[in-house]
Amino acid sequence: KSFKSHKTSISNHLLEIHNNHKSTKMKKTYTLLVLILLIISCETVNKNEFAIVIHGGAGTILKENMSNELETAYKDKMKEALEAGHYILKNSGTSVDAVEAAIKILEDSELFNAGRGSVLSNNEEVEMDASIMTGHNLNAGAISGIKQIKNPISLARKVMEESEHVFLSGEGAEDFAVSKGFETVENNSFITERRLNSVRNAKKRDSIQDNKFGTVGCVALDKFGNITSGTSTGGMTNKKWNRIGDVPIIGAGTYANNKTCGISSTGWGEYFIRNVVAYDISSQIDYLKIDINQAAKNTLKKVKDLGGSGGVIGIDSDGNIMMDFNTKGMYRGYINSDGETKIEIYQ
Repeated sequence: KSFKSHKTSISNHLLEIHNNHKSTKMKKTYTLLVLILLIISCETVNKNEFAIVIHGGAGTILKENMSNELETAYKDKMKEALEAGHYILKNSGTSVDAVEAAIKILEDSELFNAGRGSVLSNNEEVEMDASIMTGHNLNAGAISGIKQIKNPISLARKVMEESEHVFLSGEGAEDFAVSKGFETVENNSFITERRLNSVRNAKKRDSIQDNKFGTVGCVALDKFGNITSGTSTGGMTNKKWNRIGDVPIIGAGTYANNKTCGISSTGWGEYFIRNVVAYDISSQIDYLKIDINQAAKNTLKKVKDLGGSGGVIGIDSDGNIMMDFNTKGMYRGYINSDGETKIEIYQ
């Protein structure tokens, strides 16, 4: 049974017992028993709830522009990432391990704008950003402008867990990575022919606005009730001047709080920064007491009203999953504690 239905069932059953006893003393005894067992049952059931949700970017993603082979490739890779994270959660692993494992698979794939396959800057280099946040203690780590580290999400986690800082950038972040034993690789190992063609076409048009934001992200809730969110990206095609988007900015692209939810964003970063998207969704749940889906719709409307577009994924403290966007499509999927799997691309 779900958390809420299980709690209601026990509550009703114990209330019936309570009402069947006439004496004041017995009623007091059973009232106390009701409270104790409700607390125990709520804790126990909540620890058995877990889920994982991912995204691989949003934008102008149309069925008519996608071959069957490419669509299958995207879905297979998302399924692989989901199953890797789900396996960890099912076997009582932590949400932070699940998020890192899922995102690394997406970073290593050429299909997405993260890790290998990242879009290129104006000088035809890969500059990657990533962040991760844990909801039980509000700890976070973020990195930007990474050029030589294979899995940026792993470096973001290292910043979170083994430094006194939250956000490191550029050469300093890579120096930190080397000090922690990370292997460096050549920047051209991240570059694909597809992305090289894209940036050269964009330079001809003098354009930086993508019609697809291929950022990857993951949110997971583990059996212990802990939520982790992570996001990784190569940024915008043809970006200049070491531009940084929303992904490594805690509260904009990534946020997690066990009391409310975990969020990972994808879209036109400047608008997600200005609307503090991930934190805004969490705050609405906290202050307005609305559900995660309504909160996401409210925030994405703010983004759209300013002229931006994109999408968000999330999981709230009760294990409810959200995948919302205001574009033509978003690569997305989830697996819950019942093993129910859903992977979608189009609107």
